[in-house]
Amino acid sequence: MQFDGLKPLERARLVAPEFAALAAEHDHHGSFPFENFKLLKEAGLLALTVPTELGGNGAGLADTCAVLGAAAQGDASTALVLAMQYLMHATIARSPRWPAQIRERLAREAVSDGSLINALRVEPELGTPARGGMPATTAEQTSHGWRISGHKIYTTGAPLLSWLMVWTRTAEAEPRVGTFLVPARARGVRIVETWDHLGMRASGSHDVIFENAIVPLEHAVDIRKPADWGEPDDVQAAWYVLGIAALYNGIAIAARNWLVTYLTQRKPTSLGASLSTLPRFQEAVGEIDARLLTNRVLIDAAATRTDSGVPPPAAESGLVKMTVTTNAIAAVERAIELTGNPGLSRVNELERHLRDVLCSRIHTPQNDSILINAGRAAFRAVERKAERQ
Repeated sequence: MQFDGLKPLERARLVAPEFAALAAEHDHHGSFPFENFKLLKEAGLLALTVPTELGGNGAGLADTCAVLGAAAQGDASTALVLAMQYLMHATIARSPRWPAQIRERLAREAVSDGSLINALRVEPELGTPARGGMPATTAEQTSHGWRISGHKIYTTGAPLLSWLMVWTRTAEAEPRVGTFLVPARARGVRIVETWDHLGMRASGSHDVIFENAIVPLEHAVDIRKPADWGEPDDVQAAWYVLGIAALYNGIAIAARNWLVTYLTQRKPTSLGASLSTLPRFQEAVGEIDARLLTNRVLIDAAATRTDSGVPPPAAESGLVKMTVTTNAIAAVERAIELTGNPGLSRVNELERHLRDVLCSRIHTPQNDSILINAGRAAFRAVERKAERQ
């Protein structure tokens, strides 16, 4: 497959059908799509958000969203792992706290080796730290470095990750909390293959156990007092939610395309023509397209604003994610409704798209948090206005 001279989005569109060809098999077995990441490396897509001065593409959020949406049309699980790769490198590139030599090493490895990285934050007892609370995973400072012990769950891409950004508390009288960088193959790091979910079944989102894993002192890349961890800035918030929104919108686009093909090819003997000739189905596809158009406009506008240096407020980015994913779910559900039993058959991809797109409801930030944050932002705006008067 030739990628020379192609833009990242063109490369993503070229590899997506290759993903799609094996997506059903990986979904059925819950197996990890290693071959997809070999192809992504060949396509030069694993370092999309690595800065250009370090060998990457230095892509902005709009291009990143476009690539993720295209990849998700082929295989949503692959796109989810890819989204984490893009988000982590974009975050690291923006952070002034990460040591320069570590930042450069991670970037160079992503470019040359296709190494993957992801953040490990969720724990069995804590749940997601996005809702508050301190992690049970601990880091104890020793003469040899930091000793990491704990249990993380939902580690997307676990079978292929090279680096783990572990959300951890220090074992100090007054604990600090933050990110410790751990090599995925370090002694004391163990993957437990627990991932067996309704959707995103090929994402390899397994548990990771840390049993006295030692990392160098400088791998405490960003640790702070708990009170120093404030709300994410608007740029960070946009990166965190818009890529995910684009991914789930890509699933809905794939479902829509399958539906249009099915309705065009399906010719009941009682009708003597394809279902696509009936106004009822034409209207329904128009309804789906209206939802997807809304999604595209929302994602493009918010991502472009972010790239131009005027990101939407964090609460607004959250509302974009909620609106896009709600529309994506509705579009796939409508496609199922229109096709009936064929749409729910395991031999057709529409059933997989439904299971995958439903995962958007539990993907942080969840809708209740989004709405609460938006409501609080509205009240804060009124209070600030009153204070200025």
